[in-house]
Amino acid sequence: MKSKLAILSLAMAIPATLCAQENISQDSLSEYPNTFSSGSSRVEKFTQSSKRFNDWSISAGAGVPMLQSADLTSIKNGNGKNLFGYSAYVSINKAITHAFGINLQYDRGETRQGFFNTKDAAPANASSTMQVGARTQYDALSILGDINLSNLMRRVDNKSPYRWALHAYGGVGTLAYRAYQKDETGQRLMTEIKPFKLNSFFGQAGAGLKYKLNNRLDLEGRVMYVVTTDDEFDGGGAQYSAINKREDQISDNFLNATLGLTLNLGKHDSHLMWHDPLQEIYYKLDVLAEKNQDINVCQKGDMDGDGVCDDWDRQLDTPAGARVDGAGVALDVDLDGVFDLYDKCVTVPGPVENNGCPIEGQGTVTENETKLDGIEFDLNSDRILPSNTPILNNAVSYINSSEGGFTVVGATDTRGSDAYNKNLSEKRAGNVKSYLIQNGVQSSKLESVGNGKTDLKYPECDPASKCPEWKNRANRRVYFKAK
Repeated sequence: MKSKLAILSLAMAIPATLCAQENISQDSLSEYPNTFSSGSSRVEKFTQSSKRFNDWSISAGAGVPMLQSADLTSIKNGNGKNLFGYSAYVSINKAITHAFGINLQYDRGETRQGFFNTKDAAPANASSTMQVGARTQYDALSILGDINLSNLMRRVDNKSPYRWALHAYGGVGTLAYRAYQKDETGQRLMTEIKPFKLNSFFGQAGAGLKYKLNNRLDLEGRVMYVVTTDDEFDGGGAQYSAINKREDQISDNFLNATLGLTLNLGKHDSHLMWHDPLQEIYYKLDVLAEKNQDINVCQKGDMDGDGVCDDWDRQLDTPAGARVDGAGVALDVDLDGVFDLYDKCVTVPGPVENNGCPIEGQGTVTENETKLDGIEFDLNSDRILPSNTPILNNAVSYINSSEGGFTVVGATDTRGSDAYNKNLSEKRAGNVKSYLIQNGVQSSKLESVGNGKTDLKYPECDPASKCPEWKNRANRRVYFKAK
């Protein structure tokens, strides 16, 4: 029963291993992503063209088999003398990963065992002393698992050329043989087993050391231990014959030492079994470490020396020594057009000709005007910016403490039509008036008016394209005027 199950397993394993790197068929959808994929749009089908390494190879080699555990042996241990046979193998190999592969292997050879070589004459008393000679011709087909121990056990990268690799093999198959025995009466066939029979099941395991000659060719020395599961393999005759009663074991086992070559097939430079992912990771880390990580964050320099790179400086001609905001614009706290650097009255607006200080009795500037700060708006917007809330709250307090009324004046820059800017300025003034009323100012003390682009803080900004943006922003404003 066990033999039947083993043969069935072997028959099912061969096609499965040959197709092990193929894609799983998709039952529900034929396109990615689907219920069988990760859901990423970058999922692609695995094809031959997407491979980075070769994964097929063929191997061939020859060696010497020696019966080690049997009633007639090839080793001088009481059941025979040192006799050497011959063997050869050829295999087709498929690498599944960098550390595991499947080999379909055919072996052919002849073991020689007993007390003399069957090519020589037998002693006169060979049969009576049971010191006979024997030989066994065998053919075997097996499927082997191949574990690359060097890749599997590697934990650090020693930065050395990867040319040696230790492999472990193990598998099962079918063994056919013809066992002969010779004594003084001559040589005769004792046992014959046909392939793929119930009693032809066998197993083998061992290790091999590979050396990479080049990207195409490997040299390998291999030692395999073959368990025949048969007590008649050694040529001792029937299971309960006199010779087969020498030992209690029911399996004649032999060692097979071989030397072979492996030819790696494919269009790529390297084979998957010679790929060490850990070494590749360390190599990439070394490459990254050697790269210059310095980043030039100020490629255009700082022409005006205000500490703000020209890449995002909104005012490239800031006077030396002037304080600037994050955008590189010189500060003008009272919004009178005179930089704080030159303004003699930093918190009170005044004309340029008077160094930013007010001139008594000139123009419409009154004490009430100088107590209130105006606010600015974004381009094409009437939305009150959150940064202006403190200024407007201060205006609420001042207007409530004053006896007279105030006009809320809206203005724009010169971009756009007269009608558009008139409407926009009225909305800005109206929004500010509404904010003041909602926060406690009596509506009777306020009125609003929109002057459009006729009320410029910087008249020279007509058209706006000839002005720096900070002046255009100063023109987009709402300010307060005492009645």
